[in-house]
Amino acid sequence: MSAYGHQMEREYSAQSLSGNGGSDGDSHYMMETGFYMTSVAATIFIGAIVTVGVLMITLLITLTVMLQSCQSRNAGVIENEKLSYDYNTCKSLGLHAELNNLEASQFPTICKVLAVQYIEEGQYARDLNSTVVVVENHFKTVNPPDDGLDVVLMDIDDIFSSNPQYDNLLLQGYDQYGCSNCIGDAKHLKLQSVLRIFTKLHARGWPLILLSRKPERRRNTTINHLLSAGYRDWSLLIMRSEEELHVDNYEYFARRRIALQKEGFRIAGIISSRYDALTGPNCGKLVFKLPNPIYCIFEDRNVNMDTAI
Repeated sequence: MSAYGHQMEREYSAQSLSGNGGSDGDSHYMMETGFYMTSVAATIFIGAIVTVGVLMITLLITLTVMLQSCQSRNAGVIENEKLSYDYNTCKSLGLHAELNNLEASQFPTICKVLAVQYIEEGQYARDLNSTVVVVENHFKTVNPPDDGLDVVLMDIDDIFSSNPQYDNLLLQGYDQYGCSNCIGDAKHLKLQSVLRIFTKLHARGWPLILLSRKPERRRNTTINHLLSAGYRDWSLLIMRSEEELHVDNYEYFARRRIALQKEGFRIAGIISSRYDALTGPNCGKLVFKLPNPIYCIFEDRNVNMDTAI
């Protein structure tokens, strides 16, 4: 066949293919690779790509949110661990401060902040109530003997204040840490709790001896405050003699306990929020420590004993 014949054959074949494809009545796409796709298939393919893209974006957003949530939780855990560490550290410092009569200036600021939170968030009230329940439950199980020589000693110095100037000093300490009512709230709670113990033990027939760090010359003022606070019919009120004004609190209380026992009294229990009244020789059968968040936190340990609460 001639070259002209071959060219005619190729043109005829191309026309035949084009005519056969158009007779189907459907549009089509021809890829350079020879792959054909109908319009419906192309639509489905494009929709699938869009759907996968949306799913990928959604997954990415979800993972981002989860990561941020985990970071927030981890930050919260770290913060809680730090607060727990600070609380335990301050609790240990407070214990040693009470035992060794440390100055308030030796406490870090975070401890003063936590002391305020301890009162404001209600934990002090819960701890105080729990201690009162322990005292009440114990004395429900025992009765005082008829000879009246089994006595309970109660520390009254941190129940109320007889010095407005000193109260103002403490209020200023609390104001620095955002708790202007903490002093009043804490003292009112302690007053009510100790009075509750006093009333119930008195009703059960226990002789109650009240202890004070104040000097003897303030006896009348102290009695008036006790009466105004609701205290009645105590057996004895012990206050410092002139010779004892410069004696350490621990020694002062130890001397008085020894003197009571020499007189024939048996100490069935001691109730106080301060360790100087609860430690040392001749403490009797049991001691009950009331919680005391303000001791050595805001108090000025250099305040004169004649005016301190």
